[in-house]
Amino acid sequence: MKKILVIEDNNEIRENIGEILELADYQVSLAENGKRGVEMAMEDHPDLILCDIMMPELDGYGVLHILSKKESTQRIPFIFLTAKAEHSDLRKGMLLGADDYLTKPFDDIELLDVIESRLKKYEAINKDYKPDTKGLKSFISDVKSVHNLESFTSTLRPRLYKKKNEIFREGDYPNHFYMISHGKVKTIKTNEDGKELITGIYSANDYFGYEALLKETEHMDSAEAIEDSEIIQIPKIEFFELLYSNRDIAQKFIKLLSNNVVEREQRLVDLAYNSVRQRTAGALIEIFEKFNSDTPDQPLKVSRDDLSNMVGTATESVIRVLSDLKEEGIIEVQSGKIIIKNMEKLAKIQQWHFAR
Repeated sequence: MKKILVIEDNNEIRENIGEILELADYQVSLAENGKRGVEMAMEDHPDLILCDIMMPELDGYGVLHILSKKESTQRIPFIFLTAKAEHSDLRKGMLLGADDYLTKPFDDIELLDVIESRLKKYEAINKDYKPDTKGLKSFISDVKSVHNLESFTSTLRPRLYKKKNEIFREGDYPNHFYMISHGKVKTIKTNEDGKELITGIYSANDYFGYEALLKETEHMDSAEAIEDSEIIQIPKIEFFELLYSNRDIAQKFIKLLSNNVVEREQRLVDLAYNSVRQRTAGALIEIFEKFNSDTPDQPLKVSRDDLSNMVGTATESVIRVLSDLKEEGIIEVQSGKIIIKNMEKLAKIQQWHFAR
């Protein structure tokens, strides 16, 4: 049973609301004033709060302000009950973080519909979604169903990019958010001399290209298909409609998208401090984990140029390291393709500097 806290100083209204909610199979707690309501909210952690605005001692705005500052209560759906419907009142409540309003008098159907709608939205926001294409589709579907995002029209159908096709270019202003349905993609940054550095590699169920959208800046790198790939594109306007529909939705969405932030930060640290041998070992491990974790016996499909661009050094230097790794029995090279024979030793090479 969902727990609902009703904060209302009018005895008759408070009791009537309590009876209606109990008949609808909710577990109800009643508070006769704002101070008592705050105490009960922090003690019981209800699933939803109904709160009158105009109350002596501590009004509804004060109740919401206090609860929004407490970590244990700040995410509880909060609905104001008010006999006033002036725009200034509505705006003040929304700025404080209220989820909805009910203007007195209201009937039992209206009351129950608002509560059910808010609880559904809260459940969608707090549901755990896997950070992959399926999880994102599920998240978007749930949010659309409870937030009436009529203009969110993306069908999430993938677009085919052939091998070496450019998806977006460094310096372009972002118009889409991208996720990979099938295939492999790399992001590339180019210096003044035309030398490329691979800033990220992505495979099925990964997202990319959203950093520039969130920062509202130009793309800091380019994106190119490593092989024939199917890419889902969500237009910028729909991306922001989803983010702006609710503060908690924005936080949840960003959390879904941020699974590769730590990985990219670690790449920059490795480029700055690791040797070419260590960076080459790390690049081989990253490629294996991204593309070959389900087929460990298959050779790595990566060109020497791409590998050197990941490592951030000349192709000749990477080739020398590969030759050393082959002599040590850590890798094999067959028809130009790399097979990792000893992942444990390769990992030790990558991590060696931490143990010094």
